Amino acid sequence: METSLLNLAEAQLDALKEVGNIGAGHAATALSQLIKKKIMITVPEVKVIKTEDVATLIGDSNSLVAGIVMNILGDVTAKILFLLTRDSALSLVDMLLQKPRGTTKVLSEFGNSAIKETGNILSGAYMNALNEFLGLMLLPSVPNLVFDIASAILITVSEGFEKMSNNILSIETEFLEANEKVIKGYMLLIPDIPSVKVILDAIKVS
Repeated sequence: METSLLNLAEAQLDALKEVGNIGAGHAATALSQLIKKKIMITVPEVKVIKTEDVATLIGDSNSLVAGIVMNILGDVTAKILFLLTRDSALSLVDMLLQKPRGTTKVLSEFGNSAIKETGNILSGAYMNALNEFLGLMLLPSVPNLVFDIASAILITVSEGFEKMSNNILSIETEFLEANEKVIKGYMLLIPDIPSVKVILDAIKVS
């Protein structure tokens, strides 16, 4: 029987949400310094979802989504998927390039790079916070940006990823500019089955 992230107790999820908030705070500081404009990032909810629920996480399963994908190396084997709607991805580019919302209609190579850099900053901040909390070493790889319909994005992510867990840790992530929510996405931590036990054993709540 698979050890499941669904075994996480409410207190453990609360602790992971606090870890998410710490990571989001560090990421917001780094992004604000990068674009020289104050950005806030909040984590409204942390929960465990099933893989089949990813397709409807941000809307219709047939809608086009952007995913920033990274491999996690170190004490666990996992993937990170930062999931955004296509419109949110375009809004993120506008925010990063300090353009009025709605300016970017098509992602250029420069826009792709800007989104990947955001993924780098977010994943690095979240992983550092998780490393400190879990006492593990988690190292994200260089990000890869993929576009697909929501129902197929996880198939793309899972290619070559053996023993992927059926349960995923979802960290809801909101970007705020001038206290107005401008972008919403989900940072998904997708471990392989052997790594689930490592993560569960490492989560200690006093």
